[in-house]
Order: sequence, then C-alpha cells, then structure tokens
Amino acid sequence: MIVSRFAPSPTGRLHLGHAWSAILAHDLARDAGGRFLLRIEDIDGTRSRPEHVQTIMDDLTWLGLSWDGPVVHQSDRLPAYAAALDRLREMGLLYRCYCTRAEIAAASLSAPHGAEPVYPGTCRERQDGSDRPFCWRIDMARAVAQVGALAWQDGERTIPADPLSAGDVVLARKDAPASYHLAVTVDDAWQGVTDVVRGRDLFAATHVHRLLQALLDLPTPHYHHHGLLAGEDGQRLAKRHGAPTLAAMRESGVNGRAIAADLRAGRVPNGLHTT
Repeated sequence: MIVSRFAPSPTGRLHLGHAWSAILAHDLARDAGGRFLLRIEDIDGTRSRPEHVQTIMDDLTWLGLSWDGPVVHQSDRLPAYAAALDRLREMGLLYRCYCTRAEIAAASLSAPHGAEPVYPGTCRERQDGSDRPFCWRIDMARAVAQVGALAWQDGERTIPADPLSAGDVVLARKDAPASYHLAVTVDDAWQGVTDVVRGRDLFAATHVHRLLQALLDLPTPHYHHHGLLAGEDGQRLAKRHGAPTLAAMRESGVNGRAIAADLRAGRVPNGLHTT
C-alpha cells in the first residue's frame, strides 16, 4: 500500500506552492487506494505557532483534501529523536560544534554565491569540553565510509547518494532537540511512509536522509521531487517573500476545490508558473 504524507511547518500560513505539493502527495496515495497522512513539523519552538495548525487543516479541507488517522506533531516525538541521536553517538559519528553562524560564514567565503555554506569541520577535532552552547554534527566522511555506496529512486531515476556534498550537517541544533534531517527521516520510517512527495528545493537534502536511513537501519521511501511554483520574478513562492496565502483566498470566498482542479490540470493563477 502506498503511504504518502504532507508535512508543513506551522511557522506561517500556507500558500499555493504548499497546495501544489499537498495535492500531488494526496492524489498519489488516493489514486492507488493508499493512505495520505498529515504531519505537523513543529520542532522549531521559537518559530512554530499553534494557531497555524488549525489554519493548515482548514486550508487542506478547503482544497478538498482529507487525511487518514490522527495528525502527528513532531513536538510529541522528541524521545524518538533522542534515541536516534544516542545511537549515532554510540557509533562514534557525532561531535559537538560550538561555532556561530557568523564564524561558519566567514570560514566558507569560497562557497558559490547563493549556495548554502558547507561547514568546514572546524570543531571536528577540537573538543575542549566547553560548556558553551553547542549543536551535534555528523562526521560525514566517517559515516560514509561506514555504509559505503548508496542510492535512491526518484520517480523513474536511480540517484547515487552523495552525502559528502552536504558536509558535516547539524542533527541537533543549539535551540532545538533535532534537525529537519534527523526528524523527517525518523518520522517517515515510523509512519510507514512509502512515497515522499516534496519540492525540488529539498532534493539535495535526500542525500543526507539516505545516509541516515542506512545508519539507523530504516527503510528508504520512493521519492518524487516535483517542480515549484514561482512568481513573476522567477523566485519560488515562499512565506518570507509574502506569497498570497491560502487562508486569505479562502476568507475572500475563492473556491478551493476549483483551485485544486486548476492545479491538477496544470493551470496556475496569472503571474505564476512552474519551475
């Protein structure tokens, strides 16, 4: 049975880009007689807002989408993430990192413009026992050496995994008990997700998720990374760019099921296009 999911963060209201992703995940499962799950990724306690959770559910209902079973909240799953971190620590794959974002940016000036800076490994061999705030990073080279060559299925393609390209990513932040990489990998396995439908902007993260699946003996879903909705300026729709929200459309009387039908048919509102 195909099991897909939609997993938004309640850090703001959903926009049409979220609707597009949710519809694709929903329809993949429903067309195959499978299950569609809703997970709220509220692990970021500083930015998540409880009031956005109900808005998310109202938006999905407005679009004509329904989900199976109870809604899972990542904030209720902290012991599972702690157990995964403990296992990786016991394998000797994690180290404490005390660097600030400014220090990392200064040490990564060679990164291409607009690219996420890759951590240069400053703290990998510098464990001074300091009580300063720290995050947990994975020693990527050591982890890759342990599991060997990996790959995943993305649509019809087989993608060789290259987690080294991500550098020593954070698995538990200074201000959060788990990173997106760790939490999403653990939760997809726990919920029995067979097919992950998400935007192309998260394609690179899959290299890391495939590695974590191998290290933690978790199954690997089939991935479907879809194109993104972008505005007239070519920038993908995003909360931080002030993209029109589904809630505003819903509250103004727009027919959500008609919007969903247009998106399914490849018709997007004026001023928007797919990338």
